[in-house]
This record gives sequence, structure tokens and C-alpha cells, in this order.
Amino acid sequence: MGQTASQLEECRLGMNADKAPAVTIELRVKAMSQLFQSCDPFPFLNKEIEDYIVSWVRMHAKNQPIKIIIHLPEKEVHTKAANQLAKSFARYFGYHADLLQHDLDELYRDGRRFLAIGMTILVSCLVVSQVAGRYLAEGPFRRLLEQGLPILGWVANWRPLEILLYDWWPLARRRDLYRRLATASVETKISTP
Repeated sequence: MGQTASQLEECRLGMNADKAPAVTIELRVKAMSQLFQSCDPFPFLNKEIEDYIVSWVRMHAKNQPIKIIIHLPEKEVHTKAANQLAKSFARYFGYHADLLQHDLDELYRDGRRFLAIGMTILVSCLVVSQVAGRYLAEGPFRRLLEQGLPILGWVANWRPLEILLYDWWPLARRRDLYRRLATASVETKISTP
């Protein structure tokens, strides 16, 4: 019934041991200005740093939590900008996840619209093919319509089906990656020379 403090601590340690360890990305910069391009009120992460972080996480962190450690010179570790790094990273990657979600929504909209057009073309082609088979005289033109129109109808659905079955996967994967990066823990440390 009554558990001692050491037993409770062992239980907590046991629960944490089951979790996947955080994947740590360490960045060493000489100045905060290397991280963000501050010419915009909504600062953009330096493209090289973003590419490094994204590619590293894609290769090494499948479903583990992500931890980003930024090594800064001692004079910059305790600045207001350094204290805002976690929020800045979360906002930056969250914004990009939202953009990818918008692209995904747009792709789905296009896929549904293209599918409606494609299905209309398919039904029309099948109807005309059947009518041609019943009312046209035997000959090459009749065979062309009977056999060619259904193929045309199915080809008209190729792109919508490609969108709805396959094209969304890479966008969804990238969106999920940016969402994970938006929730990454970010901490600063004093860099050692």
C-alpha cells in the first residue's frame, strides 16, 4: 500500500525508460544573427540551417521526440532573443506545417474537382461507346468508338486518381515532420571554444 519516495522515483524512471529517447540536434553558431534572417518582421530561419535540421530529422528521428541544442557565445546566451528561440522555432516550423496543410487541402480540392470532370468524361465515353455499338454500321469507325472511347474515359481519370492515391503522401509526410519540429524542445548552451 504505502510506497516510499525511492519506490515512486523508481516507478517514474521505469515509465520514462519505455519512451523513445529524444533525438538531439546540436548547432554551433557564432552569433544569433546566423540563425534567422531578420529583414522580415516574421523572421525566417536561415535556409542552410533549416535544411540541415530537416534532413537530419528525416534521416535519424523517425518517431522520437526532437531536441535542438544551440551553442551560443556566452554574451548571447542570456539575451532576450536567445530566450525566445523555442517560440521562434515553434512559430517558424508551425507556420511551414500550416503552409503544407494548405497545399494539401488545395491538392485534395483539385483532386476531387478533377475526379468529377474525369468521371463525367468516363460516363460520357461509355454511353457514346454503347450508342455507337448499337447504331453505327460495322466498320473501323465503330470499332474505334467502341474500344477507344472507354480508354479515353479511363485516361481522363488518371491524374485525379494519381492525386488522390499518391501525390498527397510526400506533402503529408513533410507537414508531419514540420509539426514535429514545431514541438521540438529548444535549449541554449554556452559554446566552448
